[in-house]
Amino acid sequence: MNIQKQIKQDLTAAIKAKDAKRKDALRVIMGEFGRLYKKELSDGEAIKILKKLMKSEKEVLEKMGDETESEFIRVIENYLPKMATEAEITMWIEQNIDFSEFKNRMQAMGLIMKHFGATADGNTVKKILQEM
Repeated sequence: MNIQKQIKQDLTAAIKAKDAKRKDALRVIMGEFGRLYKKELSDGEAIKILKKLMKSEKEVLEKMGDETESEFIRVIENYLPKMATEAEITMWIEQNIDFSEFKNRMQAMGLIMKHFGATADGNTVKKILQEM
């Protein structure tokens, strides 16, 4: 079952359970999905939208000075793939990247992001490369 269908089912369940916060969060997500021209989204497209929503929510919370976690962020995280840890990324880089092939370390970022895909945050990879 793809992410979009799972969210629809979870929305129905949240409505039946009268879980207002979860229902509201899932409705926002479904609204974002509905803005696109396509009815059915691939998991990759859905993940991009979820990450965008999470990033904007974190920015809003940061500007307001509130805590960095909200119910909305927790709901979104349920549908995102498990993110690779800094240790996992570092270990993969050490085993698979030969920096002598690049003029600078940042040029390896594309190769690293291609390998990890949606499971690695670009800012984390950038930080790791700068520290190496």
